[in-house]
Amino acid sequence: MKPHNVLILPGWQNSGPDHWQSLWEAEHGYRRVDQHDWMRPRRGDWIAQLEEVLLACDEPAVLVAHSLGCLHVAAWAAHSKNRALVKAALLVAPGDAEREEMRPLLPSWSPIHMQTLPFASVLVGSRDDPYCSFERAQAFAAAWGSRFIDRGRAGHINAESGLGDWAEGQELLAELAGG
Repeated sequence: MKPHNVLILPGWQNSGPDHWQSLWEAEHGYRRVDQHDWMRPRRGDWIAQLEEVLLACDEPAVLVAHSLGCLHVAAWAAHSKNRALVKAALLVAPGDAEREEMRPLLPSWSPIHMQTLPFASVLVGSRDDPYCSFERAQAFAAAWGSRFIDRGRAGHINAESGLGDWAEGQELLAELAGG
């Protein structure tokens, strides 16, 4: 897998410099899919941007999604006719845009697409994620056909979780990319 075909899909408000996604991008040359508006994300805009980046890849890509990025993958897969452009996806700490407190902040992200993804995927969930219950993360994995990994009590599996460059995640990515 060529590093430029590993696409980083941050969630709402992007991933900061100490987030494992940013560390991976800097260290391994993976490519972040930049969005026009990280603070007021519109699902249609995000889907279109991912489609454009995927069409420019020279081989099927592996997606590395965090938080709202996981819902982004599901929404893109539900709408795109170019699903063969993705080989696999690593989905980490999905956010739940259907929670009451999130609906007004992320209005275009409901309903969440719950169809089986047409490519291999692994979903890593946390038992104490403030943005998605453990049970809801498991439900996403089941609906999307993703292998579920229980990361234990790891918060939102982000910079505040103290993961550094998250070697375990790199191993999961290598497994998906090689499979």
